[in-house]
Amino acid sequence: MTTMRKRIKSAPGWLVILFVFVVFLVVGIQRDSSPSTPQERIDAVSQRLACPTCDGESVFESRGSASVSIKKEVARLVSAGQLTDDEIVKSIESSFGEDVLLVPRSTGLDAVAWALPVAVAVVAVVGLVIVFRRWRREGAVHASVDDERIVFEAMREAQRDS
Repeated sequence: MTTMRKRIKSAPGWLVILFVFVVFLVVGIQRDSSPSTPQERIDAVSQRLACPTCDGESVFESRGSASVSIKKEVARLVSAGQLTDDEIVKSIESSFGEDVLLVPRSTGLDAVAWALPVAVAVVAVVGLVIVFRRWRREGAVHASVDDERIVFEAMREAQRDS
């Protein structure tokens, strides 16, 4: 089978995978999961903030005094109803510093924390594709003229002996 035929036959499978990926992406983007009650907003904002005295724990999970005071401030700002969740996070960040952010920002040097794992994964997948293709080509070795001659002579000799 020629290489072109193989590519044509494998194309529908890849198109199905691409279609499913796009559908999941669109559904994920369209889904509305924003908090509706004030308590849900307080919890959502608290989950985005790190406890300043705890190691790797969110304000939502921590019971430390610093976390309790931050959570009270978040509750006060939510009940005031004048700020969005992002504005509340910025307000807390301005009071406690950027170390209070549990999730790094997606701008500046913090963007590297988001982009680097994706870039490494893409490079790894491309590298694997290249290596597997090379292995496939090396595995498809054809017999030389000398090899075919040796096999032909051995078969002829086997027929004479039988």
